[in-house]
Amino acid sequence: MTGPLGVPGSGRLAGVRPPALWGVLFALTLLLSTVFEIAGIPAALLLGALIAGILVGTNGGMIAVPRLPYFGAQAIVGCLIAHVITADIVATFLDGWPLFVAVVIAILAASSLLGWVMSRLRILPGTTAIWGSSPGAATAMMLMSEAYGADMRLVAFMQYVRVVLVAITASVIARFWLSPDGAAHAVVWFPAIHWPAFIETLALAGFGGLLGRWLGLPAGAFLVPLAVGSVLHVTGVMEIELTPWLLAASYTLLGWNVGLGFTRPIIAHALRALPQIVLSSLTLIAFCGGLAYLLTWTHNIDPLTAYLATSPGGMDSVAIIAASTRVDVPFVMALQTVRFVIVMLVGPWLAKAVARNAARLYR
Repeated sequence: MTGPLGVPGSGRLAGVRPPALWGVLFALTLLLSTVFEIAGIPAALLLGALIAGILVGTNGGMIAVPRLPYFGAQAIVGCLIAHVITADIVATFLDGWPLFVAVVIAILAASSLLGWVMSRLRILPGTTAIWGSSPGAATAMMLMSEAYGADMRLVAFMQYVRVVLVAITASVIARFWLSPDGAAHAVVWFPAIHWPAFIETLALAGFGGLLGRWLGLPAGAFLVPLAVGSVLHVTGVMEIELTPWLLAASYTLLGWNVGLGFTRPIIAHALRALPQIVLSSLTLIAFCGGLAYLLTWTHNIDPLTAYLATSPGGMDSVAIIAASTRVDVPFVMALQTVRFVIVMLVGPWLAKAVARNAARLYR
């Protein structure tokens, strides 16, 4: 009996029937996600599912997420990011696009340099270090990296270590800088649904995801709904309606898919690289803090707005923090969105170029 990666199954769960394994996986996911939510850890649902998958997979659990639901989850996340891109964000970008592009290029250059160093020192293999260092939305970078041949498991490990560090840093700074305008509200898992918009969103995810797969685009099931949905949403042609339970299911499937692919050697390698990954993340956070200071000094932007706008990754976490404090939310989300789009456009080429250069110098 072999595991998802052809490694013979071993561990306490080896030989356990799939229905029982899915039950264990679901129970672990529910427990971990609840604990993370209560602790205020960002991306709690995805992280809970990812760690639960790791625990099951590394203990001999021989199950894997079916491809069709996995691609459906990718399409839903594409719709989610399309929903974030609004007309206000586009207008804010058009008013000051040279500044946004310059800041994004600086952040991208710094993250690429850090990824190059990690690749050059063989801390992580090939393009994995580059994708793991990319300052975009963590889930999107994880999906894109898989399509371009990087080790998605290690990319996810790098990305979510940084997401947690960024969210903690931004939350602490926001807490000491300003008192939040409002307390966090409990999630309403089954709210009233605007059915026409919800059905249109499901159609966008379904047909867009299928089109992306049919075209053979890298991460097409994710990118086509994102691109088409962004245009339709910004132009007002359609309203994207997503429910918490649907997003929870999508995050869970994505987390399981990554977590179940981990093996004990991969976990050991990731933990050995943890000090370097943390140092790399803190270095990028400090660099972005320096950029925020420059924005404050040269463009008279309030410090907290500048800091949240330049924070490297964790776009959803930054959005939540920005919405609960007295900052320029359109400016914050415009810079975050521009960085995400540019990383998606140039990320594949940049990852290959930087990794190729690091390999050539190593020889």
